[in-house]
Amino acid sequence: MHRAAFGPEGGAVEDGTLGAGDEGYDGRDFLGLLEALQERTGAHLLNAGSAARRRRAHRQRRERKAHFGELVQLDGSFHDWLEGRGPGGCLMNMVDDATGTTLCRLGKEETIWAAVGVLKAWIERYGLPRALYTDGKNVYVREPNAGERRRGEVAVTQFGRMCQALGIEIRAARSPQAKGRVERNHGTHQDRLVKKLRRKGIRTHADANRYLAEEYCPQHNARYAQPAAAPEDDHLPSPGARKLEKIFRLETERVLSNDGVVQHEKRFYQVERQSQHHAPAKGKVKVCEGEDGSLEIHYRGQTLKWQEIAARPVCEKPAEVTSGRATPRATTSQSQRWKPGPDPPWRRGYQERNPVGPALPHPARAPSSWASASAPP
Repeated sequence: MHRAAFGPEGGAVEDGTLGAGDEGYDGRDFLGLLEALQERTGAHLLNAGSAARRRRAHRQRRERKAHFGELVQLDGSFHDWLEGRGPGGCLMNMVDDATGTTLCRLGKEETIWAAVGVLKAWIERYGLPRALYTDGKNVYVREPNAGERRRGEVAVTQFGRMCQALGIEIRAARSPQAKGRVERNHGTHQDRLVKKLRRKGIRTHADANRYLAEEYCPQHNARYAQPAAAPEDDHLPSPGARKLEKIFRLETERVLSNDGVVQHEKRFYQVERQSQHHAPAKGKVKVCEGEDGSLEIHYRGQTLKWQEIAARPVCEKPAEVTSGRATPRATTSQSQRWKPGPDPPWRRGYQERNPVGPALPHPARAPSSWASASAPP
């Protein structure tokens, strides 16, 4: 079938199988229209060479990895995926480097929890990949601060710490071209996925993710994924849902105050005293927060009991002891402070504070005894 067989609006002219604007296609995607027509008629209208495009050589393309799960590219793509029918969002996309196998999830932003969500879905389906290939966003990697540089420590993000706990290496690409497979995958989704979401009338992220998991990604992989060069699967087994839940959470170090209070995100938590595994004052504890808002406080691997309080408790000063009795110390509001009068002395001038009176006569001095004894007779 040739392009001449279609009208200007993308509808099939010969037999009217697809009308103008039918199935959500606007006539700007010839291959997408052929694919929809093939699904209806069952005719083989496309072949492997029909979609090929000759491009000018820009740089040498990196060879694919040999094993499935050896390297998985991860990136987010911002686009109007729902075309105004629902909120905008970012499609978190994972593409295996060896096979092109794809897994996607739609969310609001490219955040830590968005990256955790798509990685967790990949682990549950395929296992633990050996390495992730990402860009340089601070979700994945960051520069060390002054203290870390002084101590010679490697800077790790929250997502990077989670991957370290799972044994997954993070490799940051230096340019968009370096992760070209996932970038080209974005273009495919921005074209085909948008049209299919339109045909399904999907308006929410939850419905979109359900469609991605049940229909779109399996169909996409069945068509575009290819066998790996080596038959061995490099994925490691999943550690299980319970361990993943403990790993996929934010961890922040805090210092326990003298009164056993931990301050975190402008909230106060009173740690209960325990006979065992007691955290001392000024001890460093770890606050662990899950995506659902659940919170735990740990000290040296042990979970501490706590309860949230409205504010930090105020320590009262000890009472004064006079004549064998304990007299409560008066607070500032109860004590009576001395207040100066309306005309304090420091407001007067020097002459006013030191008045000069009439000169007083000096008293006559009595002659000394030695002077009278030495006088002539």
